[in-house]
Amino acid sequence: MFERIMRSFELVKESWRILMDDKKLLVFPILSGIVTLLVIATFVLPLILSNGAYSLATNAVSGIILLFLFYLVSYFVVIFFNVGLISCVQAKMNGKSITVGEGISAAVSHISSILAWTVVAATVGLILRMIEDRVGFLGQIAVAVVGGVWSLVTLFVVPVLAFENKGVFSAIKESAVLFKKTWGESVVGTISISLIFTAVGIVGFLLMLATLFTGNMTLFIVALALFIVLLAVLAIFSSAMQGIFTVALYTYAKTGAAPKIFTPGVIEGAFAPQKQQQFGPGNI
Repeated sequence: MFERIMRSFELVKESWRILMDDKKLLVFPILSGIVTLLVIATFVLPLILSNGAYSLATNAVSGIILLFLFYLVSYFVVIFFNVGLISCVQAKMNGKSITVGEGISAAVSHISSILAWTVVAATVGLILRMIEDRVGFLGQIAVAVVGGVWSLVTLFVVPVLAFENKGVFSAIKESAVLFKKTWGESVVGTISISLIFTAVGIVGFLLMLATLFTGNMTLFIVALALFIVLLAVLAIFSSAMQGIFTVALYTYAKTGAAPKIFTPGVIEGAFAPQKQQQFGPGNI
């Protein structure tokens, strides 16, 4: 397991290097974030103006319908721009370069698959939310665990949909197979990316909190504004990093060959069995 952890760290480092080499990849999570904020505003403002007549809670049929629609639209936005991101990442890993516009065009060309996966993801999200609202603390922990497992098992759904043109349920099945092959790297790598950016966020929060002890409210307000900006930046970088990392794992799991852009030996060393030095699709 220690070897898997170290291998995952190497892959995360390589993903960061690729992101720094091609910063246009950040445009996709930025666009996704902006559109998601607009979606949130579209749903929240009418709820506020209705004086509580409607809500996104699951204690009424209207709330369930509104919540499902919210999940549907917001998931679609995230998945759509994620397809654009990984399309650019795949091209770069194959030694090519496509523009942000071409990445978005690639997402548009998979619109039916994106819609299908959005419906499935939104349905699962709604079911988990409904269960969470009706169980106690321990039940909520169990739901969180189930949700985490679902996220990991479906980690490769978007690449499969984008690169293999499979149906959504075939993509889920294929994602589960790929996750089984790369479970150690998938779990450790995904958690590592989250922990790195979370740690930076915690440091930023503590620094912001420290300004309270100065007694200067102006300084605190400035620090609070900077902290909010920091959270947005961290979310953007984390999303881009996760996209790169996922495509790297997907590429090797499917082909047995390291993406051309990765430093020679990194992925081969990451996945080669201890007692076997030749490389191929069956080595993961």
